[in-house]
Amino acid sequence: MLSNVRKLKAALLAGLIIVGLCVHGGRAHAAETETLIVAGGCFWCVESDFEQVRGVIAAESGFTGGTVKNPSYKQVTSGGTGHYEAVRLTFDPAQVTRAQLLHLFLRSVDPTDAGGQFCDRGDNYRTAIFVSDPAEKQIAEGAIAEAKSALGQKIVTPILNAQPFYAAEAYHQDYYKSSEIILTRFGPRTKASAYKLYRDACGRDTRVKELWGKDAPFAGHS
Repeated sequence: MLSNVRKLKAALLAGLIIVGLCVHGGRAHAAETETLIVAGGCFWCVESDFEQVRGVIAAESGFTGGTVKNPSYKQVTSGGTGHYEAVRLTFDPAQVTRAQLLHLFLRSVDPTDAGGQFCDRGDNYRTAIFVSDPAEKQIAEGAIAEAKSALGQKIVTPILNAQPFYAAEAYHQDYYKSSEIILTRFGPRTKASAYKLYRDACGRDTRVKELWGKDAPFAGHS
């Protein structure tokens, strides 16, 4: 009987150790993730592009860079808040680096356009890279310099100090793959279908391919 009790205690102790290691491992993994906030015009498109990238854990559409706390989509698109449509990327730096993400980002937009992106015009559709410290700024400056050299044109995408990021309304998240039916000028469509029609009509992929050619990472794959 005593031997059985000892075996049971040993088994329980081993189980607790395993659980503890799993919890610790989960916390360690969570602590290893990083975030990057970029503005690249329509946030649906940026989210769609970067959720394809290995190592990107999450892409969240939202707003940053403005003066109004927790703005609505309507407020931002009406103008006057100073916000950019932006996407917050959460990524695993062991799988994809910040520099690699910025390399992809600059080749997924038109960084020569200071007035918006593609068919979307206005301040809230401008491009930008947001940084939190000197190390992040240095990486961003390197990505800008590389893009300028590759393109042979002036890059107008600014590097800005990070400001509060406000998530957009729930209906904007994962818009590009939603099966929810909405009414469009073409009749009832899923959000995914409406998104594809919008992206094609806006000329995003056409312009990116024209600008970057074979180096455009996402054009034609959205």
